Amino acid sequence: MAATVRREGAFNVVEASATDLQAAMHSGTLTSLQLVKAYLARIRAIDKAGPRINSIIELNPDALAIAAALDKERKVTGARGSLHGIPVLLKDNIATADKMQTTAGSLALLGVRPPRDAFLVARLRAAGAVILGKTNLSEWANIRSTRSTSGWSARGGLTRNPYALDRNTSGSSSGSAAAVAASLATLAVGTETDGSIVSPSSINGLVGIKPTLGLISRNGIIPIAHSQDTAGPMTRSVADAALLLTALAGIDARDAATAESAGHSHDYTRFLDVDGLRGARIGVVRSYFGGRNDLVSAVVEEALRVLKAKGAILVDPVELPNATKYGQTELDVLLYELKADMEAYLAEFAPGSSIKTLKDIVDFNEKNAQREMPFFGQEHFLKAVAKGGLDSKEYRDALENNHRYSRAEGIDQVLKEHQLDALVAPTNGPAWLTDFIKGDASGGSFSSPAAVAGYPHITVPAGQVSGLPAAISFVGTAWSEPTLIRLAFAYEQATRHRRAPTFAKSLNLHPAGG
Repeated sequence: MAATVRREGAFNVVEASATDLQAAMHSGTLTSLQLVKAYLARIRAIDKAGPRINSIIELNPDALAIAAALDKERKVTGARGSLHGIPVLLKDNIATADKMQTTAGSLALLGVRPPRDAFLVARLRAAGAVILGKTNLSEWANIRSTRSTSGWSARGGLTRNPYALDRNTSGSSSGSAAAVAASLATLAVGTETDGSIVSPSSINGLVGIKPTLGLISRNGIIPIAHSQDTAGPMTRSVADAALLLTALAGIDARDAATAESAGHSHDYTRFLDVDGLRGARIGVVRSYFGGRNDLVSAVVEEALRVLKAKGAILVDPVELPNATKYGQTELDVLLYELKADMEAYLAEFAPGSSIKTLKDIVDFNEKNAQREMPFFGQEHFLKAVAKGGLDSKEYRDALENNHRYSRAEGIDQVLKEHQLDALVAPTNGPAWLTDFIKGDASGGSFSSPAAVAGYPHITVPAGQVSGLPAAISFVGTAWSEPTLIRLAFAYEQATRHRRAPTFAKSLNLHPAGG
């Protein structure tokens, strides 16, 4: 929906794209200061009042001043680029050296203000973006417990799904997803270890990109595991996701993995091709259809017909070899790396905190159990604390197993065997009812193969199931973001399935007279 009209003298930000906003600022019909004020008003009306989706954990008190300075700069020297003056929300595990805290939703890090920005934050500021605030998340990016409720943190409380307030947002980038879905900002940054960008994006009707490991620096992001962690865009369109990805990507001396991205970073907006599906060979991974996700699978069947009609060559079915061989070893790797990576992060970005290690976090949670663990525990944390170092044979064997079966004998094998450009499948099931007693009931997901491999994954709205968003995923080999963006954009433009939320209290159906 273009947002070039005014309502009651104010610019209409609902469903506005970054391109819409930038065009309005370029023409002089909108300023960054007006834009930030419009989003702050919407946050007050929707996030903190009205439906109270509770997606924002903290607002940047300097956002208005930053916007005003960027407006002045635009008049004097012109815009720095397509993000100049555009507000961006960050997940509250991304460090900012400003007046905001960085806590991963935990009370253990309350008051911690990092000594410097995360690398991606510095890139956003340099591009002229306005850091509007921090979003709520599944506490510690959902690695604390075996039976968590996504979208809840001790600091932020529960984020609600704007499509049905009694349903879950998924996670762990819960607030980023809900906020962008509700037009509380145009752009947000999430993070993913396995599913934490693509799952909440799909469930909240967004485009989410989990990029190749190393395309975006992780330095300054509260970690789970360096072999799988990455940040990525969460937006309402493929074009906006490509724009944000371009700004986020870059080589960082503090994150060795980014050195591998040399020659692979692009202006991703160059790959937005409405005819991008023509001639593409796409494999349909049938083992991720059906089951608890049968309703979404039916929606994706229609998506397959669109892909074919737009010129794609579907290889249907293909199977992802060895996908069952890294379930347990993935968790083992995450727990080993969590212990080591958390200590390294705390030393660099929380130097004044009494919390120095994962064991310190465990002890804090035990001492503050009533506030920190009212609904679920910290089983994964306890197992991680008990692990050895990264020189452990169990760790090294598990990591080797993960890479072998997810990469060369997984995604790469099936792509090569069938000469495919990408794989597709339903991203996951629709949003489930939030239940603090039982925890999450998310059903199946297509996130793990790309997550374990460190390969790119894009999810795009594919329609709705009883008013809840459903999505299709495009997955490829390392550094195939240009191809995936081309395919995802062509599909999106052919279907335009994105729908704004209505903030319904519930979408449960009751029989007449019942």
